[in-house]
Amino acid sequence: MKRDMLFIDGLQYINWNRQLFEEAQQSGLNAIHVTIAYWENIRETLQNIGHWNRHFINHSDLIMPVRQAEDILEAKRLGKVGIIFGFQNCSPIEDDVKMVEILQQLGVRIMQLSYNNQSLLATGCYEQRDSGITRFGREVIAEMNRVGMIIDMSHSAEESTLQAIELSQRPIAITHANPEFFHPALRNKSDKVLHAIGESEGMIGFSLYPFHLHNGGDCTNEEFCAMIAKTADMIGIDRIGIGSDLCQNWDYSTLEWMRSGRWTTTVDHGEGSAASPSWPEQPSWFKSSKDIGNIANGLLAMGFSEQDTAKVMGENWLRFFRDSFAPASVK
Repeated sequence: MKRDMLFIDGLQYINWNRQLFEEAQQSGLNAIHVTIAYWENIRETLQNIGHWNRHFINHSDLIMPVRQAEDILEAKRLGKVGIIFGFQNCSPIEDDVKMVEILQQLGVRIMQLSYNNQSLLATGCYEQRDSGITRFGREVIAEMNRVGMIIDMSHSAEESTLQAIELSQRPIAITHANPEFFHPALRNKSDKVLHAIGESEGMIGFSLYPFHLHNGGDCTNEEFCAMIAKTADMIGIDRIGIGSDLCQNWDYSTLEWMRSGRWTTTVDHGEGSAASPSWPEQPSWFKSSKDIGNIANGLLAMGFSEQDTAKVMGENWLRFFRDSFAPASVK
């Protein structure tokens, strides 16, 4: 593996501190899409952005914001980690399409249209009935296309995802999920969705979250890389990347917040077991950001060329971001 290979992680959710920033920087990661909202409203989201702005001041030797794709290459040149803001839900825009542009101006570059549940925009993957993209959702998709914010359907249901691909004038992303053929989790994607992503020149980032892996935390690097190889054969090597969904430094109450938000007064156990209220155990070969190189080594051992390995590890995301972060050309 070339030491100068570009590494981009398409999704992490970490309770960041100086030590974890140092770990990410030392791992060779050049950019990370970080989750800055799950169920937050606009005011709470602005507070989160303000918190991140302090991170950029206090840890300026380790991290920097990414507003355009070229910032990732500048982060690499400077030996820093570029930070891309993203939402795992549409709650920050509330019921106002104008918030899309305002949040884009504040640095947000990726937003999921739904998180497990039905939202004002689309249906989540846990709902029994998938009603597709709503009237409001169509307007938000058009606005996200206009300002340069990526539509993410990682936690969305099948018909909503397929409609988003069709409605969007720009390719969409599934930043952190796996193929259904690898493991039948509700969030993992069908062959139909995978082919639609490939045909529309979108992107899927493969997840290391144990509930979405074959054999969970016992999934091997070889099994994971074989899944990547099969998907590349299905939709093309240029359409795939890594979106580890790595979660670190949180207690169990945060996992409950992720699943339950404010929509229920009870605990939604989601894909976990009520008898085991704890975070799932990561595979031994991917415990933290420092293990990102294990994926590259696994792909090379699987028979991937160095060029194709580089595409999966970061170059595909970089190309996609170049095409996606800029506002649409004025016609």
